[in-house]
Amino acid sequence: MEATVYRLELECNPDATFKVKSKDHEITVTTSDKGMSPPDVFLSGLVSCLGVYVRRYFAGSGLKLDDFGITAEAEFCREKPVSFKRIDISLDLKGAKLDERRQKALLEFIKNCPVHNTLKANPSVEIEIIK
Repeated sequence: MEATVYRLELECNPDATFKVKSKDHEITVTTSDKGMSPPDVFLSGLVSCLGVYVRRYFAGSGLKLDDFGITAEAEFCREKPVSFKRIDISLDLKGAKLDERRQKALLEFIKNCPVHNTLKANPSVEIEIIK
């Protein structure tokens, strides 16, 4: 099976913000309170991916869903190794009604988003300095 390669590039700006580019898009990441921090961006990738899968589930099942929201709350531990120790996700279907069987199926389906799968798989991350 051939893997899709994703590539992002980061440039450090003089004001200590970072410009991150992917394809034809870019976002600014910062460590100040004036924007999204790296942990915010990390969590936004997870909830966005889950959101895509919520839409796919409803479209594939023929069920109507006008609006929904996803909230991530994460416990950030500053003890070494600094990381998220827990991530809690809440899905608000904004009044859409699903019976228990459909709720279970939805949860199982959205847990297959690639970002969630990556977190569960604990992939290796290699970092090198280019000479």
